[in-house]
Amino acid sequence: MALESAQCGEVAASSAAPRAPRGKRGGQQALHCAVCEKEFRCKSVLQAHLRIHTGEKPFECTFCEEKFAQSGNLTRHLRTHTKVKPFECVVCQKKFSHSEGLKLHLRTHTGEKPFECAVCLKKFSVSGSLRTHLRIHTKDKPFECTICMKSFSMSGSLRVHLRIHTGEKPFECTVCKNKFTVRSSLIEHLRIHTGEKPFECTVCKKGFRKGGDLRTHLRTHTAEKPFECTVCKKSFRKSGDLRTHLRTHTGEKPFECTVCKKSFRASGDLRTHLRTHTGEKPFECAVCKNKFTASSSLREHLRIHTGEKPFECTVCKKSFRTSGDLRTHQRTHTGEKPYECTVCKKSFSTSGNLRRHLRTHTR
Repeated sequence: MALESAQCGEVAASSAAPRAPRGKRGGQQALHCAVCEKEFRCKSVLQAHLRIHTGEKPFECTFCEEKFAQSGNLTRHLRTHTKVKPFECVVCQKKFSHSEGLKLHLRTHTGEKPFECAVCLKKFSVSGSLRTHLRIHTKDKPFECTICMKSFSMSGSLRVHLRIHTGEKPFECTVCKNKFTVRSSLIEHLRIHTGEKPFECTVCKKGFRKGGDLRTHLRTHTAEKPFECTVCKKSFRKSGDLRTHLRTHTGEKPFECTVCKKSFRASGDLRTHLRTHTGEKPFECAVCKNKFTASSSLREHLRIHTGEKPFECTVCKKSFRTSGDLRTHQRTHTGEKPYECTVCKKSFSTSGNLRRHLRTHTR
């Protein structure tokens, strides 16, 4: 059988020319690459292979002039310009420009996860996800920021991080024009406008815009507080609450009011405080139309109407509308008196009792 068929053309002249045929495969003489000894049956396939060694890229994109060693790679690349997506999912009709993209996508329907971590046995649908996951075990962080030297396990994480330095926010909300550094933040933000809350608590059916908010909420049912202060061992449901709490030990108050220069431990406290200057009270009670500067104040107020008292004393089972009222009450059991008079050193269980006492010195 002649090797110079329509499927197997002549090998172009090259410094890495093929060796003479050695032996036969399937009735045809096998061809071998002179560089790496790899074996081929067809001259055209050998010709394509040789470009790996020569670096030759004869196939050029007419749109962007990028070059490729294989015609198939050029064909796939051209679809990025033409937007042609010939590979369609038979389940959901989603289309892809590459057959490989369709193959990976189909695993979202089949649930197939052929790539397993040898350390923790977690499975993945794509090999790249497994490689990235393995860095959790190896602690490998090969992607380093050239500005602040912070390292990352994923190139995507580095790209997002760099926007902190560049100030780039490429994802814009079409409704309010707010901009975001990552697409996921934009998707979460859009739910403010749509009202969508796709993450539902299986215990109380409450919905949330973000998966992280649901995870945090679930701890109200499980009582889990995984974030512990290393100073006083107090535990918190949220990492942000721990960060804010740590400032009670360090004395740090990084959020300063530009009007009166008063400083605060938490950004939320500053936002609420600023309303004392602006007079803004954005939180209105739907029952009595009373308005409040903070959402937490509105929540506490609503309990007057509902009669709800969610904070229960573990000693005597008495219930209270606010956590502050419960803390004050608990001092009747513990005998704690944290408020001390600077004049006579007498101590009190509440700040209100201390204020009333101080008036006895000013009379």
